[in-house]
Amino acid sequence: MTLDQIKNLHLDLIIPVYHPDNKLNQLLMRIEKQTIRPKKIIILQTVTDINRKEEFRIPDNYDIDIQVSYIDKANYDHGGTRRYGAGLSNADILMYMTQDAVPKDEFLIENLIKPYQDPQVSASYARQLANSKADIIEHYTRNFNYPNESRVKSVKDIEALGIKTYFCSNVCATYRRDIYEKLGGFVEKTIFNEDMIMAHAMIHAGYKIAYQADAKVIHSHVYSYLQQFSRNFDLGVSHRQYAKVFLGVKSEAEGIRLVKCTLQYLVDHKEYLLIPDLILSSGFKYLGYKLGVNYNKLPKDFVIRCSMNKGYWKHGVS
Repeated sequence: MTLDQIKNLHLDLIIPVYHPDNKLNQLLMRIEKQTIRPKKIIILQTVTDINRKEEFRIPDNYDIDIQVSYIDKANYDHGGTRRYGAGLSNADILMYMTQDAVPKDEFLIENLIKPYQDPQVSASYARQLANSKADIIEHYTRNFNYPNESRVKSVKDIEALGIKTYFCSNVCATYRRDIYEKLGGFVEKTIFNEDMIMAHAMIHAGYKIAYQADAKVIHSHVYSYLQQFSRNFDLGVSHRQYAKVFLGVKSEAEGIRLVKCTLQYLVDHKEYLLIPDLILSSGFKYLGYKLGVNYNKLPKDFVIRCSMNKGYWKHGVS
């Protein structure tokens, strides 16, 4: 397809929402100013009580159609909820964002869909930039995981990239609808990594994943040590539950490389006082991940205490 044909495809934006703050308003305002805009925005708002839900407030005079669906918190799932959102759309391209990812400029969507000129590209994802309040470690980590050079990944890259071959982030990503449906869509049940599970299926079906460095969103977090532990615990759980996807390729080595490179960066910039923080945060992440990978050997109550997504365990997860 030509670029003009790609630009004329029907694209819908799907955003899971829970207790949103002002970042969601910033997101919506900047989406309205895109050079290529969604035909529809689908808001999937998670509520604690489906019978007493707070109505989603659409910005005044908003110029894009917004459809709101409500999800009971007890039924929220990283994969199942996004799968449900796809079912509410008939678009050619499905775009996903999280409520705290803000487009850097008006070219986000235009740059994200450019790779679809290659019919083998089935998904694309954006570069994530740290926000202005992030510390030097967070800035470096974002640049490490989201470099300034674009790359198209295929099955040929597995030996060199390992698990990063399957890396794709629904913080801001698009999927070609026909291929998404052909491969069964997002998994119904997963605590984390629904995007990488989908990317794995696409890669092994002979398709490609495009990382678009010129498609940029501002997105970063300031996690406490315990939050880092819990987040990486859930990461490990997803790796165990989908072992065929994650545990058959090198993954821990990439995490070790990130720590070593960050340490060298701090030394080079004489940020010695941040080294203890790096060591502690890395230790909490590693411990969380290792326990998560072995969650099936741990007592259920302990698993729930470790997890960031405690509601995930209420439905007899094994």
